[in-house]
Amino acid sequence: MSAKNLQDVLDAAGSTVELLRSSRLGTYIYPVVPAEFTNFRREAKAWRNTAVLFDQSHHMVNLFVSGKDALRLLTETGVNSTANFPVDTAKQFVPVSPEGGVIGDGILFRDAEEAFTFVGRAPVANWLTYQAQQGYDVDVRRDERSPSRPYGKAVTRELWRFQIQGPNAWPVIEKLNGGPVEQVKFFRMGRMRIAGHEVRTLRHGMAGAPGLEIWGPYETYDAVRDAILEAGAEFGLEPSGSRAYSCNTFESGWIPSPLPAVYTSDELKAYREWLPADGYEATNALAGSYVTDDIRDYYLNPWELGYGSFVKFDHDFIGSDALRAVVPGEQRRKVTLAWNAEDLGKILASPLSPEPGAQWFDLPNANYGSSNYDAVLDGDGHQVGLSLFTGYSPNERTGLSLATVDPGVPVGAEVRVVWGEPDGGSAKTTVEPHEQVSVRAVVSPAPYSKVARESYQAGWRTAGAR
Repeated sequence: MSAKNLQDVLDAAGSTVELLRSSRLGTYIYPVVPAEFTNFRREAKAWRNTAVLFDQSHHMVNLFVSGKDALRLLTETGVNSTANFPVDTAKQFVPVSPEGGVIGDGILFRDAEEAFTFVGRAPVANWLTYQAQQGYDVDVRRDERSPSRPYGKAVTRELWRFQIQGPNAWPVIEKLNGGPVEQVKFFRMGRMRIAGHEVRTLRHGMAGAPGLEIWGPYETYDAVRDAILEAGAEFGLEPSGSRAYSCNTFESGWIPSPLPAVYTSDELKAYREWLPADGYEATNALAGSYVTDDIRDYYLNPWELGYGSFVKFDHDFIGSDALRAVVPGEQRRKVTLAWNAEDLGKILASPLSPEPGAQWFDLPNANYGSSNYDAVLDGDGHQVGLSLFTGYSPNERTGLSLATVDPGVPVGAEVRVVWGEPDGGSAKTTVEPHEQVSVRAVVSPAPYSKVARESYQAGWRTAGAR
């Protein structure tokens, strides 16, 4: 009898860890947007030196939540306080499971008094869709992410979503607007006109300099994009392909794909029975050198991901009791690991040597699963953390990974990242027989980019509160 839901899949598999480590899904795909317009190095340098146009139209779910209970739903499912959440502002929204593990995160926009939009990956959209059905007077509508492999078929969304970022972003924005644009406070929303079309805006800083996220009806996609590229030409604006887009996070410090902590809680059995047998949670590919028998060991709490300042106990929410029991100062903390150039060079040269060699290290995004967990060891071989997202920064000319490490590990310490899976590798389609490699790395701040550390609003990918 075929599985009907996630719980059926887990029951049949026996081991959730082995189920996800053997997933045939492969790595996470940023769909539809071309991999490169010029080359990923040039495109990445544009967000540091001139300006870049990111196209975020296809890889995230838009979840529209409206109705008299919309705010209550979001208050009771997120760690964030909603006591100060006026219309035309946004928050980084973080829900946790009853056990306190992060389910995911994304951006939550307050469009009107009783209307919100969540933008992010599937786990949080799924969680909110399910919770909305548990006695809330709300309407929920989903604009699903685009197919990973559309095979040339037409792809449409309800909305397009762009970001204009970089040191020259504001001159581009003002040229598009035909005059000065007020630089409103961080994560505040507004409006402007581009090519005769009104678009919504969010003050953002993804590349470390003032910029805007903008969005509008998908039928205006071509007109708005063409206008941005034309206006930006004199300022060195480059369109970013999906390869460069995916490596922005190494510099800016956001860990995008923690394993959703939904596989074990008895309270979530009904949720697992609601989730499909072929959805994100059932097919998510777990990758890396860190392997344990208990899927709970892969769960991460808000402090480990740098979200501790978002946790506010001015309201009751799912998982609040578990988080109240957490001692923040004893938790791992988010850092960047700067990989040793000599050690990484050996991995990159490995395909020129006899097999099996090292696990393939792709550039600029080396992750070979959807949720990536590599063991971080100290000089005595003791595990002191987890490396969670790995690749190469053309701006820093350095291999970097975003990690969470024990509180006693200081910035500047040398650690080792174990690259590759044990026993020659798992059955994932992105893995070939290989040998594990130990890579020296220096514990560094997150964000790693100096301009990002000094320019971001406190709390957005930093250690501060917002």
